[in-house]
Amino acid sequence: MSNTSQTLVIPMLGPLYRALSPLSELLLRLVVGGFLIPHGMQKAFGVFGGGGFAGTAGWMGSIGLAPGWLFAALAIFVEIGCGVLIMIGFLTRPAAALACGFLLVAAVSVHAANGFFGQNGGYEYSVLWAVAALFFAVRGAGPISVDRALGREF
Repeated sequence: MSNTSQTLVIPMLGPLYRALSPLSELLLRLVVGGFLIPHGMQKAFGVFGGGGFAGTAGWMGSIGLAPGWLFAALAIFVEIGCGVLIMIGFLTRPAAALACGFLLVAAVSVHAANGFFGQNGGYEYSVLWAVAALFFAVRGAGPISVDRALGREF
């Protein structure tokens, strides 16, 4: 037998939690999508210390993701395109599912050999962001989104 009601330890915080709940989804969406975009810009344009398209394509080919140009283009599409879609909350579930899958591939193919910790090039950062993207792939964009404004979600 499960109890589905929840009693707050400090009941007066209930209205605050209810008021901030939709904003918390928006904030997480802005961060998840917004953090993907600069990584895509590194790969596409060579900004923020990135290798640009040619450098990214060559590197991807060198780690066995061939053809490198195709995987570079996919990474750029996911990081910039899906990042923007997640941020605005449009086509959120498919965009977040693609981002989640992409980040898990990065965790396994690039970072796993370096162990857990991100400062050593490990997989923790990629897995953290993959799970954050998975949240939106499962739950959708939330109430403050283009998807909700259109009244349609996948």
